[in-house]
Amino acid sequence: MFRAIGRYLRAIGYLITGRIDKARQVLMANPNVMRATYDQVIRDKTGRIHHYKDAVAGMIGQEEKKKSQIKSLTDEIDKLERLRAGAAAMAKKLVDKHRGDAEAVKRDPEYARCQSAFKDFSTTLAEKERRIADIEADITALAKNIGNHKVQIQGLLRELDKIKEEKHDAVADVISAREEQQIADMVAGISEDRTSQELAELRDMRREMKAKARMSREMSGLDTKRDEEEFLAYAREGAAADEFDALIGLSRKEGETPAGPEPPTKIPEA
Repeated sequence: MFRAIGRYLRAIGYLITGRIDKARQVLMANPNVMRATYDQVIRDKTGRIHHYKDAVAGMIGQEEKKKSQIKSLTDEIDKLERLRAGAAAMAKKLVDKHRGDAEAVKRDPEYARCQSAFKDFSTTLAEKERRIADIEADITALAKNIGNHKVQIQGLLRELDKIKEEKHDAVADVISAREEQQIADMVAGISEDRTSQELAELRDMRREMKAKARMSREMSGLDTKRDEEEFLAYAREGAAADEFDALIGLSRKEGETPAGPEPPTKIPEA
């Protein structure tokens, strides 16, 4: 029983999911929704590219910081080398002072001080040089990574430009496809195009309004008055024509017979 209930619930879930997916697909096919979706994708990608650029900028900052450290260490190394050379120069003066007597030089307290300073400077110098070598290796790795990331960012920017172009093409294709489908459906007789229905309604309304206007004219006597005016105008034209005919002798007075050919003259007999 519980298994049957579980299968029933899963079937309902599948049905709801299928309907939601279908509704989502229909909604996504709307040009306005598609345009807004493309805009959101473009905004998301643009935001991620900006974050990527910020990360690469941080790497570039680290690179510049390490370069600054190398410069500082190089200055310190130059100073240590001069100090070590100074310690050696002081020890050499002791040698000159004691005329090359090694035992006398080593017993001199300045010798031990110069020797200790020389060793310290040398040790510190070696540490600084190793530090510079490590930093230079880090800079080399950073420069390589930064170069790779710059190439990837350039690729992402090109892809973003393509998406912006694709947005207009996709929306235009969808609108064109929908229009073609509506035309095909109209030809096949299965279209539910609201435009055709609205045109039919407008034409019916036009015929209805014309019929109402005609009825109003007939009910108000406008047509009768218009007929009377037409008859009066015809009468005026006829009277003017008769007057003109009478003036030129084409019309005959009432009671007159039309003039026929004169009879032949009779010759008297001789």
